[in-house]
Amino acid sequence: MTFHVPGLHLQDVRLEVPLDYADPNGPQLQIYARVLTAKGGQDRPYLVYLQGGPGAEAPRPAAHGNLPAWQQRLLGDYQLVMLDQRGTGHSSPVGQLSGTAQEQADYLAHLRADGIAQDAERVRQHLGAERWTLLGQSFGGFCTLTYLSQFAPFAAGALFTGGLPAPGHHIDEVYRLTWDKMREKSESYYRRYPEDRARLERLMERARDGQLLTERGHRVTPEMLRRIGMALGGDGGAETLHFFLELDPESPAFRADLASWLPFRARNPLYLLLHEACWADGFATRWAAERTMPQDFVDDPTLLAGEHPHRDFLEHDPLLRPYREVAELLAEREWGPLYDQARLAEVQTPAAAAIYVDDAFVPFEFSRETAKLLPGLRPYITNEFEHGGIRSSGDKVMDRVVGLLEGMI
Repeated sequence: MTFHVPGLHLQDVRLEVPLDYADPNGPQLQIYARVLTAKGGQDRPYLVYLQGGPGAEAPRPAAHGNLPAWQQRLLGDYQLVMLDQRGTGHSSPVGQLSGTAQEQADYLAHLRADGIAQDAERVRQHLGAERWTLLGQSFGGFCTLTYLSQFAPFAAGALFTGGLPAPGHHIDEVYRLTWDKMREKSESYYRRYPEDRARLERLMERARDGQLLTERGHRVTPEMLRRIGMALGGDGGAETLHFFLELDPESPAFRADLASWLPFRARNPLYLLLHEACWADGFATRWAAERTMPQDFVDDPTLLAGEHPHRDFLEHDPLLRPYREVAELLAEREWGPLYDQARLAEVQTPAAAAIYVDDAFVPFEFSRETAKLLPGLRPYITNEFEHGGIRSSGDKVMDRVVGLLEGMI
């Protein structure tokens, strides 16, 4: 199917692929991608965008004049392939699964970066592209690195924005660094807005007493509330959080907004169910974020958390509660490897990566280490942006990483 919006030609791609590529005759999934082409750009090469997450579909296009800056920048050089990763959007989205908890867990186990990389390769073949470029934001960068482990000869280039994972490192190491980073960001926030610490303490008391509710009457626990710290990992997030905490907690506005501030919600259940698994390069995760939470966070509930999954969401969100047993099975699963470090060390694909010094979600230390693993990668190291720099300042970030990729910088 093809159609137009102002300034753009759109092409829908739908493919049937195996749930498990090791069993090509087994259950099948539908994979969906949308190709965005600017006027006059039909002969431009393809660039596939791999979305952050896990569990989120690719962003939908807007009229050409309202496109995000990063898309506008790239459409001058490429046709953009916006892939809905398996389990999201139009790609056989995950809802309430059927079967036993074990059967559901086995199904979800095929929705990690290894399966997504295989899907992307099927899309490339369908488009008839000899090679293409990849752009991975956050978790999409994990998928991009997995693709390079499997299909590097078909990659003309690779771009990473806040998305270089930590091959060879256990998830416990990752979370220890991210807890440390969230301590820094919490204390920095309270130095800017000291009155907000007392506000949060009062909210935590209400949460402990079971009196902190969304507008739908769903209880928010202290550990659920702690994760509003996710905002501190984004550009302008401190100000947005401050304005939220200024609201009267008895007001309809506060209760309505509260649910939207919680990061792990039923709209994208994979974000909670597979978040730790997306780091699991050959080991079980066993609720690593909870296990590694430092004692000072236990003692001081005003120290905020980021992308740190917690079982309270499964206990107290009625829409996530049906996934409790499945989540426990996934936490105990011994995951296979996602990356082949020996093969990556031989990859000559040109690559560039925006690495954010103050990244709250993907540790800077491991990102630098991974950047050195790829011989053809040139890093752009900056403290100007937070993890979502592609969204807040996409033209600047894209100019830099594309310039590095093309050898112009």
